[in-house]
Amino acid sequence: MAMQAYGYAELVLGQTKPQCRLTWTTLAAIGQVESNHGAVRGGRLSPDGLADPPIIGLPLDGTGGRQKVADTDLGALDGDPTYDRALGPMQFIPGTWRTSGVDADNDGQKNPQNIYDSALAAGNYLCSGDRNLSVAQDWWNAILSYNDVQTYAESVYQFANVYGSRSRT
Repeated sequence: MAMQAYGYAELVLGQTKPQCRLTWTTLAAIGQVESNHGAVRGGRLSPDGLADPPIIGLPLDGTGGRQKVADTDLGALDGDPTYDRALGPMQFIPGTWRTSGVDADNDGQKNPQNIYDSALAAGNYLCSGDRNLSVAQDWWNAILSYNDVQTYAESVYQFANVYGSRSRT
């Protein structure tokens, strides 16, 4: 199901933002690093694409190497009125979801716990600023805008290469 969501996002963005040239392999790599495609902590994706159980990250309270991000949604999405927490299979923080969230599965809700919504939202986010992800510097800038940690970006790069190599065999 996750791979369908990544492929769907690539197809939509190929029509709506063709200059971006985002591929499903980049989205799949982010999904792998962020939540093991929704399977983090023994979870799964339900038949309607929802993370089951919902994926809610640790508080972004500035401890344990985490960035400090004060609450931006009064706890509406993440249940934490003090700090933001990353949500769903693609790990959006509430403030970013508010500006990037989409309803990709046309169920009437923009839900960060839904793999279709979150994969397309991630693609839109990566494609912001007229990036062309076939250009190495734009690709790296996009990944680092998603999570500004070099080891994170390197992991995404490695998984994207693995998915790309496997899809050609």
